[in-house]
Amino acid sequence: MIVLEIILLLFLVFCAVAAVMTKRLMASVIIFMSYSSVMAILWFLLESPDLAITEAAVGAGVTSLLFFLALRRVNALKGVDKDEE
Repeated sequence: MIVLEIILLLFLVFCAVAAVMTKRLMASVIIFMSYSSVMAILWFLLESPDLAITEAAVGAGVTSLLFFLALRRVNALKGVDKDEE
């Protein structure tokens, strides 16, 4: 169990650094989603299921959806509707 926690913590640090260092906004949002998912797993392993559910719902779910909508709104994503131009 300790080895799994250490691997997840290392992946968490990697995700944090990668989200800041990447130049593409879409990749940064996807990395942030994986960061939130790993954080939810860590909360569950620390026997705090209420925080794990909240992190999964808010961190990986709602916040990532809002980031995707914001990127679409500022035309940072390809495939923007022609009506909005």
